[in-house]
Amino acid sequence: MKIVILGAGVVGITSAWYLVQAGHEVIVIDRQPGPALETSFANAGEVSPGYASPWAAPGIPMKAIRWLLMRHAPLILRPNPDMEMLRWVASMLRNCTSARYALNKSRMVRLAEFSRDRLAALRDELSLDYDQRERGTLQLFRTQSQLDGSAKDIAVLEEYGIPYELLDRDGCVRAEPGLAATRERFVGGLRLPNDETGDCQIFTAKLAAKLAEMGVEFRYDTKIETLAVDKGRIAGVRTDRGMVSGDQYLVALASFSPALLRPLGMRVPVYPVKGYSITAPIVEPDRAPVSTLLDESYKIAITRLGDRVRVGGMAEISGYSLDLPARRKETLLYCVNDLFPGAARLSDVDYWCGLRPMTPDGPPILGPTAIPNLYLNTGHGTLGWTMGCGSGHVIADIISGRRPEIDADGLSIARYRA
Repeated sequence: MKIVILGAGVVGITSAWYLVQAGHEVIVIDRQPGPALETSFANAGEVSPGYASPWAAPGIPMKAIRWLLMRHAPLILRPNPDMEMLRWVASMLRNCTSARYALNKSRMVRLAEFSRDRLAALRDELSLDYDQRERGTLQLFRTQSQLDGSAKDIAVLEEYGIPYELLDRDGCVRAEPGLAATRERFVGGLRLPNDETGDCQIFTAKLAAKLAEMGVEFRYDTKIETLAVDKGRIAGVRTDRGMVSGDQYLVALASFSPALLRPLGMRVPVYPVKGYSITAPIVEPDRAPVSTLLDESYKIAITRLGDRVRVGGMAEISGYSLDLPARRKETLLYCVNDLFPGAARLSDVDYWCGLRPMTPDGPPILGPTAIPNLYLNTGHGTLGWTMGCGSGHVIADIISGRRPEIDADGLSIARYRA
């Protein structure tokens, strides 16, 4: 079959890879001049199945109020007259129960663990180098209450059989020696040794190059306008460069998926939650992080990517705004300088933001739709890099009429109708 994929981020490109492996002809369309130039471009760099959790969790509404009042706030709300935002927030709040959290968490962990294994297999098969490290993730607690509160997370990790290490201050320094100079800033940490790091954009670009060598057609610099429907099926994709037709169609447009699908009468509950990052050159390697550190107080990830450090995080609910306020940059600079002073040249940073495609319940939307030849692979939130390979593998199996290797129940858009 000929498959038309809309979107050339990490989710679209990994989907293309597994569809080609299944024997299909693939066309990829994207408005950007190359792959992974939007949300996949400068994310925090962590592949963290152990932290695959819904934002909608018990206690989050009260925490959100405290976060909004912090100087270096991990959550920023810039409300505007947007009914989609209100619907999304209301739906998220409905998912902040113990029962829904447990169900959504189970779906996310299942996919994330599978995805990590697929990423490792693909990396080995193609000998891909993307500044990857397999050195785990350290969640750093600045206060005793945070350390005590990790008991809930540990219970979940034990439930799913995920290896972990609960560390005191000395243990954190052994895991991340660059913290030796700032050991008084924290009391302990939770380390997940099986997590990885890597540059998502480099990975995606190299995989896209392999696909181009294999005959995949890439139509970059092409604006996707509408989906044409005929007799209850998708007949083609209207673009600013003409119509593109295939047998099956896969929407992997992240935060921009809902707008494309709305004219078809399909409400896709994905909303953009903005995140920020800075990337700076490392000047003192011994002071820099070994892998990824998650600052629990500010919800900031600090990751080593080769000879660079990437600092990313925050959640800003402000629609599709791509502005870069100075205050957000100050928060990122504060966190890295507070924990790893002198490690990077912070006078020379690349400042970036991206729109994370968040669902209100947490898991992505992955699978078929009510239109027989239209499929979705979107809504991965902050976990597109963590879940990309697994999602691509699952959707390729579904489109090919095969049973996925993991249970895909509850991942399709049908769960919202239920």
